[in-house]
Amino acid sequence: MLERTIFTGEHDLYRAAAREFFEKEVAPFHDEWEAIGSVPRRLWEKAGAQGHLAHTVPEEYGGVGVDDFRFPAILTEEQGRVLASGPGFGVHSDIVVPYITAIASEEQKRRWLPGMVAGTTIGAIAMTEPGTGSDLTGIRTTAVEDGDGYVINGSKTFITNGQLADFVIVVARTSDDPHQGLSLLVVERGMEGFERGRNLDKIGLKAQDTSELFFDDVRVPAENVLGKVGDGFIYLVQNLPQERLVIAVMAVAAVRRGFEITMDYVKERTAFGRRIGSFQNSRFAMAEMATELEIAQVFVDRCIMELNAGRLTADVAAMSKCWTTELQVKVMDRCLQLHGGYGYMKEYPISRMYVDSRVQTIYGGTTEIMKELIGRSLGL
Repeated sequence: MLERTIFTGEHDLYRAAAREFFEKEVAPFHDEWEAIGSVPRRLWEKAGAQGHLAHTVPEEYGGVGVDDFRFPAILTEEQGRVLASGPGFGVHSDIVVPYITAIASEEQKRRWLPGMVAGTTIGAIAMTEPGTGSDLTGIRTTAVEDGDGYVINGSKTFITNGQLADFVIVVARTSDDPHQGLSLLVVERGMEGFERGRNLDKIGLKAQDTSELFFDDVRVPAENVLGKVGDGFIYLVQNLPQERLVIAVMAVAAVRRGFEITMDYVKERTAFGRRIGSFQNSRFAMAEMATELEIAQVFVDRCIMELNAGRLTADVAAMSKCWTTELQVKVMDRCLQLHGGYGYMKEYPISRMYVDSRVQTIYGGTTEIMKELIGRSLGL
């Protein structure tokens, strides 16, 4: 395996701290959270107290101000290492926080960021609607100007952190213009007319709360508008490369852990008097996965550094999300096959990794949408 060269000693120290956090505070309890369908709020507070949330938030708002995506990438990798799909830290820190730090007013930053760093204020973003998936121009939730604020009506679905969130960035339509008609408004816990539906019953990611959200004449003050009214589509497009890279990092971390688990299994399990790993089919399968893992890791590491340099383009981010998540699905299927009947048993980690992987090619923009974006970038 190639040595990864993008990390420094400081990153290695942080990885050790992140690994200890997940091994001590998450891994022993994750099965319980899978049964419940959510992680406890106290976990968020522990993560905040140990500096694992909102790495990029400046010191003046309670953060450490580390503008280096390698740190959140390390946290994501270590979370994947213990198969902890439950905590929605990535959505909170790497998707929601960038909107606040980039376009929020000074008052909004001081209102929300300190709590996001501490884990006492949990954030979510609501784009997807029951009738609208990857096509942002199809959003039907409306925000109608009314006096000194806006009134929101509509619904959202598949919202990560939907049950726990203290505030939600809602993508809503403020005019009929396909692109200049979207705006971002923050709906906070307790606002009249804001209701959370059921915690959705998914085939995987059982410990991650994923919800329906309903907005029935929710009155939002003007001071809860993020950025400029009508510029929501621009803000979303600007943030999508990082959002998709977050998913790619998750995918490669899962591929690595699935590969390691399967390597241990084929070395120990025997059939016909031989270790499974000694059969040519097994060796070839593991060799192919090892090669694909190396390719994926090198590519994603390059994308991480391109993002740090401000050069990660939408098409390359789409490539990273598309290729790594499809690889994750393929590798989990191979790994489960190598486990035989035991791979189908819940007590074996590969079974959970198999079902957890399936959504990766769907959320954050489906594989088909990623291919469309890549194709357009080629001038086709």
